[in-house]
Amino acid sequence: GGLIGVGTKIDPTLTRADRLVGQVLGLKGQLPDVFAEIEISYYLLRRLLGVKTSDGGKQAKVQKLTKAEILMVNIGSTATGGKVIAVKNDLAKIALTQPVCTQEGEKIALSRRVDKHWRLIGWGQIRKGTKIEIVES
Repeated sequence: GGLIGVGTKIDPTLTRADRLVGQVLGLKGQLPDVFAEIEISYYLLRRLLGVKTSDGGKQAKVQKLTKAEILMVNIGSTATGGKVIAVKNDLAKIALTQPVCTQEGEKIALSRRVDKHWRLIGWGQIRKGTKIEIVES
């Protein structure tokens, strides 16, 4: 946290308490694009990790993605919410709750809310997305 402020010319009060976790910092014009929506190819796990069924048997199966479902999407060190807009075969389009600075081809992790906990359900790769133009002020 604060060591980033010590090692750079950023004010350490901005970097304390892990406030910059998941943020991307770089020179103007040299950062990847910022996306509001992403189209991904994904793979779902067969069974949920760390979750037992109510009868104490095998682990619960992972259900397919559904339209309008809310997921947690991890891209690099950034964790953001996402709403599934469309699903077709192993492709999905996700609207992100916060724009993310990333690039096409980046690996992502998908998590679903199960019994009040986020559980890993699969992973994927960004194919393309809707970019946001950064306006200088």
